[in-house]
Amino acid sequence: MWPFDRVSVVPVLRFSGTIGMVTPLRPGLSIAELAGPVEKAFHMSKLPAVAVVVNSPGGSPVQSSLILKRIRQLAAERKKKVHVFCEDVAASGGYYIALAGDEIFADASSIIGSIGVISASFGFVAALGKLGVERRVHTAGASKNILDPFLPEKIEDVERLKALQGDVHDVFIGAVKDRRSGKLKGPDAELFSGAFWSAPRALELGLIDGISDVRSRMRELYGDKVRLKAVPLGRGGLIGRLRRLPSTGMALSEAPSQVRLALADDLLSALEARALWSRYGL
Repeated sequence: MWPFDRVSVVPVLRFSGTIGMVTPLRPGLSIAELAGPVEKAFHMSKLPAVAVVVNSPGGSPVQSSLILKRIRQLAAERKKKVHVFCEDVAASGGYYIALAGDEIFADASSIIGSIGVISASFGFVAALGKLGVERRVHTAGASKNILDPFLPEKIEDVERLKALQGDVHDVFIGAVKDRRSGKLKGPDAELFSGAFWSAPRALELGLIDGISDVRSRMRELYGDKVRLKAVPLGRGGLIGRLRRLPSTGMALSEAPSQVRLALADDLLSALEARALWSRYGL
């Protein structure tokens, strides 16, 4: 227990948003964006603790894994305990990152879990036929056009995708079992089905350690005088540069082509992110 008569600082990293969905205007949560702030958090206080607040519906499993590993590497090097707090949702890749915590807490209304892998797309074959459009694809490599949304779906392509998803799912499951070793209480068929739960049920299943928030828990551990200090995340990409430019009242049609393309990319990313959040009723 930390001496309560000392004024101490707990660095707080706030990871909010989708993971790995990076566009020129909207940097997502990625190791490239977060490496610097994470490093800073583990060096800015003598208190042996770092708090991480997670509010994410998921995204890239690779970026989730890289962020988790970097946090754990620094925790070992600096001999610090990582306290994770889930807000609205810590699901899929969001829960993957939450596994970096030595302890995981959530609000009573938080949504936790979704330990699975998903792939979603559309098929436009019938639409092309109605429009009288002919799809022409030329490849070197028989599987180069696998799952092309403008071509009829092939059984073998779906089987290949499911095998790939199975491999990624196994890695995710391994991370959960490693980081929550001795704490998981539910059967694998339930825990790793891709289902998600409210925090009280997640607590029963051993996916989290308790119901609390960052300020209450840090005061409980380090005293009422403890201070929380947010570690700012970098704002890389084009959005940072645009925000530093003076406003000119320029119409979108007058903007440079790269800005218009960036806005289009950002709109698509926003739609994808909206679809992820909406899975959890948010």
